[in-house]
Parts: sequence; structure tokens; C-alpha cells
Amino acid sequence: MDIVDCACNGKTLGKHVRPAVLAVLSSGPTHGYDIAQRLGLLRMFQDGSEPDASGIYRMLKFMEIEGLVRSDWQLGDTGPARRQFSITADGTDCLRHWVESLARYREGIDELLALMRSHLPEVGS
Repeated sequence: MDIVDCACNGKTLGKHVRPAVLAVLSSGPTHGYDIAQRLGLLRMFQDGSEPDASGIYRMLKFMEIEGLVRSDWQLGDTGPARRQFSITADGTDCLRHWVESLARYREGIDELLALMRSHLPEVGS
């Protein structure tokens, strides 16, 4: 078994980009590039896998269709217009649900870790 590509390395954390985008937008409107930059600072991307900017833009478009975010064009004094995204009321409700779901999930993970550690005392915390 090649442990490098194993899910045990936490590579599935990138699947949580959707709630992470909502969390970034909950602090105020911003541009897709800024969202990607801010997500790149999260520990879930510190394994060398940066968030895919084009994937984030696709996700934002889909989230806009769902009514979780909205966008408008922001005209600057210089350069081209840029699309600015903001969270909607439905997006905030979705983010609250993510917080509750992930908190329950974390409790389950903590319980699983305790069980695993009880059988493998040499495994660190």
C-alpha cells in the first residue's frame, strides 16, 4: 500500500472547500482570487495542495445558482471590472448548518481517535 496517496493522510479535507468559502464570505464581500488566497492559509491546504482557483470560481458560480452567494461587478479606477461575491441569508443558514454538522463530526472523530489510541498507545496525540 502506498501510504502517500492514502486517505489517512487527510487529503480529503479539501472536500470542505464549500463551507470554507462560505466562512470567508461571512466576513464580507470579496473577489474569487482573494477567497483562494485566504483558503490557502488554512491548515487543510498546508500539505502542499493549494486550493484550485478555477475550481473555486466554478463552485462560486454553482453556489450563486443555489442562492448561497451573489455577485456583482465592481468597477475599479484602473484595470478591468472584477466580480465581487457576498454571502446571502440562505448562505449564512447553510454555514450555520455546516458548523453544527462539522461539530458533530468532530465529536465522532474525537471518539474514534480515543478508541484508536487506546489500542495503539504508541500513537501520539
